[in-house]
Amino acid sequence: MTDSATFVSSAHEQRSSQVTDTAAPTRVGILGGGTAGSTIAIRLAALGIETYVFEQKSSLIDGPPMCHLHAGGNLYREIPDDDCVALLKQCIDIVRLYPYTIDVRPTVFAVPTRDDGQPEDLLPRLETLTQAYRALIAEDELNKVLGEPEDYYQLYSHDQLLELASRKQVAVPRSVDEWMIPVAKYLDLNKVKYPLIVVQEYGWNIFRLAASASLALEAYDHAHVLTNTQVIEVSEQTAPKENEDLDGTRRWRIDYEMANGSHNHVDVDYLVNACGFETGIIDDMVGVPVTRMVEFKSSYITHWGQAGGQIPEIIIYGQRGTPEGMAQLTPYPEGYFQIHGMSKFITLFEDGLVASSEDSAQPALPEQYLHYIKDGWDRAPLQARSQQAIDYVSEFVPTFNSARTVGNALYGAQQIPGEDDTLRVADVSLYPDKYYARAENVKASSTLLAADEIVGQLEDIGLLSADLPANQDRYAHEWDYLVHTDDGMVDAVARTLACERGFPTAMAKVNHSLRELSLVSLTPAES
Repeated sequence: MTDSATFVSSAHEQRSSQVTDTAAPTRVGILGGGTAGSTIAIRLAALGIETYVFEQKSSLIDGPPMCHLHAGGNLYREIPDDDCVALLKQCIDIVRLYPYTIDVRPTVFAVPTRDDGQPEDLLPRLETLTQAYRALIAEDELNKVLGEPEDYYQLYSHDQLLELASRKQVAVPRSVDEWMIPVAKYLDLNKVKYPLIVVQEYGWNIFRLAASASLALEAYDHAHVLTNTQVIEVSEQTAPKENEDLDGTRRWRIDYEMANGSHNHVDVDYLVNACGFETGIIDDMVGVPVTRMVEFKSSYITHWGQAGGQIPEIIIYGQRGTPEGMAQLTPYPEGYFQIHGMSKFITLFEDGLVASSEDSAQPALPEQYLHYIKDGWDRAPLQARSQQAIDYVSEFVPTFNSARTVGNALYGAQQIPGEDDTLRVADVSLYPDKYYARAENVKASSTLLAADEIVGQLEDIGLLSADLPANQDRYAHEWDYLVHTDDGMVDAVARTLACERGFPTAMAKVNHSLRELSLVSLTPAES
């Protein structure tokens, strides 16, 4: 690991392992260092809370795939408009926390001719989202991170695409028309309905997100991150009375094992379960019965050398889980593409969706998928599914059949609260009597909202003052780490993480970052 990333595996662990149970401010233990756990940790550490993050992997935010911001939820035709507005607001909030993670490029939505739906069905939603975006900008001009409201979406007719197909493709698009030239050239225009819809739903890079979160937590003295660490047990201590420790005893004891085999423990006042698809394991320890599902999903990494330059993300609608499920082509720099095909022979799996039982809050994934998550995919099935993904996309983008697999995938298991596998908006469940919270983020953009709700719970039970100036900084979107962090720092750590995880380093880059002017406006002044 390079010097710029040593904090990921050593600096925090060394500092954290030396922490003792002397008198200290409120302590919160966060189990899991994914997007939820890391974001909650940033939020709490900024308030001066002694925050302990336990992550069994070697670095933060190494989980299920992400593609774009879902800034409006247009990918999901089945969810309510209110949920789409919620996703829009959450995405704007998360961009302002993690501005260096965004790839500024549009997403193209197409309804195939074989589909029962019509493009016009989405227009009322798009208008609702445009007005919601305009209202958010009216509240705060710095919310204008997705461009101008009138440019939030645009429509392209068949005739417009035919005209664009005759133009010369530009390597680096600067306008929506220029972004649409390769779409017009490569998409089979006879297999989709019109108009095509272009939305400013930007790319979201998981390697840069991991880098940003790690850099942010490194900046806080109150953040203690323990990677390569396995939580063995959590046990409830003597409950505090009237919001004060009884005989100095904190509420929860966390026993854990570090990479060197040493066993340690830390006592905390409040426990946050951010274990992702394994939250049920902790729920069982805590004694909280929960109904939930877990789904194993995967996307595939390919290289297409004939793209001719940068192209937008392309999504072909389809009914989830059927042989004609949604196809999704997500671009990265230097010709790399991530592919989703929402059928059970590509992204979904025949036995990949499991539910909790009366005996346990933890759904039991088949051992094969747990093996993939913990040890990596077996080469043969990975190669087969990757090629099936290429073939699937090639039905709509014929020249994509020349793409090649690169021997890796972005995959993992996703928790889904309740019994509805179409749920796309969820954040956190709070148990004030137990001083316990469980992050339930179906989409990573809702993690900051979950953090806010936990802060509110800590205030309600007397573990945090309600009038801290630092709490107002969050609602002004003033994040201290941005003062000391720049694109180059994020880029260096992101490349290291991509390499360590077995991905091309090009996937740690973005084609277009947020404008420098925007980044300046998102950064608080250094005091």
